[in-house]
Amino acid sequence: MKKYLLLIASLAISPVVHAHPGRLNAEGCHTNRKTGEYHCHQHNKAIDKNTAAAPADSSIAAPESVVTKLNDIVKVGYQGFTVWLDCKERAPVKFRYNAQRDTGNLKRYDHFMLDPDIPATCQQLSSQPYGKGYDRGHQVPANHLDAVEEAIKQSNYMTNILPQTSQLNRGAWLLTEEIVECYRDIDELLVMGGVIWGDNAKDDYFVASHGVRTPDYFWKVIIRGAGQDERAIAWIMPNSTDATKKHLDEYLVTVAELEKRTGEVIPVADYAKHDKPSSSWLVPQGCNKS
Repeated sequence: MKKYLLLIASLAISPVVHAHPGRLNAEGCHTNRKTGEYHCHQHNKAIDKNTAAAPADSSIAAPESVVTKLNDIVKVGYQGFTVWLDCKERAPVKFRYNAQRDTGNLKRYDHFMLDPDIPATCQQLSSQPYGKGYDRGHQVPANHLDAVEEAIKQSNYMTNILPQTSQLNRGAWLLTEEIVECYRDIDELLVMGGVIWGDNAKDDYFVASHGVRTPDYFWKVIIRGAGQDERAIAWIMPNSTDATKKHLDEYLVTVAELEKRTGEVIPVADYAKHDKPSSSWLVPQGCNKS
């Protein structure tokens, strides 16, 4: 699908909010699950957190994928998900998508590749395996896009890939993906995540081969419900050999803590930002995680 590169030096955009149904919280706000936006019908500057939204339904192909460049950050709208690329890092630094009821069962694409429509200066140098115990770790997993063949293919672009230890990629990170896979059949979810680079240069093995540093941490937030029932769960996971499934609960943080550490603004009601469950959401018995 053809993409359009829009070079923008500076642009202020005032969001336009259209009327739509949905329960409001005590602040007069809620998350629009079709757009992924958190907004207030009675404007309150302190809590108005409108952000750019990922495509609403991974089963519906958007008419075009849009690439917007602002300074060194490139926002890429793929089918069913959005990533933000840092051209200086040649890497995805944030992702966002809505996970809806699983209606697909397409197979995962069988190889990795560079995105032919993204400038080479914003991408990794290679799509080959990293090695040294690191996987090509998906930021947005193919399994959550299995209703659309093109979306699965796009998930294997290196613009959606970063070096993750095999223990993290197949352990704690995988478990968060399984939680999404199971809970999206219960309630529509908004999923956001990204990287924390840190200052550990000792594991930057792939700068020469791929042009990318190795993140020290990965973060993820899952939001479900609406109005007074809106809930969120957040993790900051180390990119280490210790990050197996059994350690996932150790990485739980509040959304407020995550915002402070990453500088992100997560579109969830303020009351939900300070809740930290005692354990990660349990994968329901009998859930089909494939």
